[in-house]
Amino acid sequence: MLDKVIVGSEEWCAFPDLGIPTIKARVDSGAKTSALHAINITPFEKDGNNWVKFDINPIQNNSKTVIHCQAPLVDKRVVKSSSGFREQRYVIKTQIRVGETNWEAEFTLTNRDSMGFRMLLGREAMSGRLLVDPEQKFLLGQPTREKLLEYYEKGEEPKRGLRIGLLASNPELYSNRRIMEAGEARGHEMHFLNLKYCYMKLDADTPEIHYRGGRVLNDFDAVIPRIRPSMTFYGCALTRHFEALKVFCLNSSTAISQSRDKLYSLQLLLNSGIDIPTTGFANSPLDTNDLIKMVGGSPLIVKLLEGTQGKGVVLAETKKAAESVINAFKSLNANILVQEFIKEANGKDIRCFVIDGKVVAAIQREALPGEFRANIHLGGTASIIKVTSEEKKIAIKAAKAMNLKVAGVDIIRSSKGPLLLEVNSSPGLEGIEGATQKDIAGEMIRAIERNFKWTNVI
Repeated sequence: MLDKVIVGSEEWCAFPDLGIPTIKARVDSGAKTSALHAINITPFEKDGNNWVKFDINPIQNNSKTVIHCQAPLVDKRVVKSSSGFREQRYVIKTQIRVGETNWEAEFTLTNRDSMGFRMLLGREAMSGRLLVDPEQKFLLGQPTREKLLEYYEKGEEPKRGLRIGLLASNPELYSNRRIMEAGEARGHEMHFLNLKYCYMKLDADTPEIHYRGGRVLNDFDAVIPRIRPSMTFYGCALTRHFEALKVFCLNSSTAISQSRDKLYSLQLLLNSGIDIPTTGFANSPLDTNDLIKMVGGSPLIVKLLEGTQGKGVVLAETKKAAESVINAFKSLNANILVQEFIKEANGKDIRCFVIDGKVVAAIQREALPGEFRANIHLGGTASIIKVTSEEKKIAIKAAKAMNLKVAGVDIIRSSKGPLLLEVNSSPGLEGIEGATQKDIAGEMIRAIERNFKWTNVI
């Protein structure tokens, strides 16, 4: 039978296999399980076995000292915390040393930043080995400040980069590649998250977002949503769940949702005093004639409410053509807008790229000969343009009205002055970076850094 070691309610322990020379623990025989502070928890396979890697800040209130650890994964269990919340945690089994006593025990991994101790030693791990004197502390000694610095001088690292997820569908798209490159170049830990591979757990106690294969995505600092139109509903649901987990989202789920509703977004813009081309909307084909008159007659533009990148936008050059197009869309139960055609624009528009309330770049987009849509995706060309102060104000005001931190604001020049066409919550980078040679992707990363008051970057 082992001689039991008497310990206090607080002691310093070590984890030799994890490379942790000392860490302060709360010793609590009232707690069944033991827990170890961990962040950036990621399961993986090693030699065909399940492992988990994680980071530990072993010293309380010191996020600079980071120990990178990995251990065999024993289990995933639901653990009830001292506050009564249930949380699913990864479980590892590893060597622990308390004083001169070494043994193997199980520990659950969880973020203990809000707790007073980096580690909790519970009764299962102590069974048969330790006796607790709750009135005493550090019966087995404690390191001096100098000793702690000696232990962890190699663990002192420059402040780690933010952990940023890019929530999108195609990692090969120019815009997505550039954002990943820009984040990595500035020292951040970048992860491409294919939103089709994400799924969520809705639970009052332990809400989670999982990635295909079981990886939990709860510990991101920030997420950049780049949601394609066909995935708006699911992408916004995921973004909303990240927000519930207190993850900073560069564009919010609400802002993205309302930007995808063309009618609602135009109403918001008008309420903010921003001029738009005269626009009509009706539910019934019986109102087609009045709708055409409302926008000044033909030629006119017919837009699908769900269309993007110039798709679902038709120029009707005569009243008869307008009636045919409108009625055809209505027969398919499609929601459409009818908008006046700005002839004097000559197939040109302006794209202002707004980040954090500032126009960081602007281009003129020009349609191909015989085409009226200037979208780059439809073959339009981009060139540098000097925008007026009024156009800048409109772009900034529009992004603010939509509550978008990042926005592509499309403006058209007319005889009545600049008119706002559309606000895009996932504007493409290829055309504007190519024309202006500006690092727009880097500006997006800097917007995230500003939110965290981040200064220690490359």
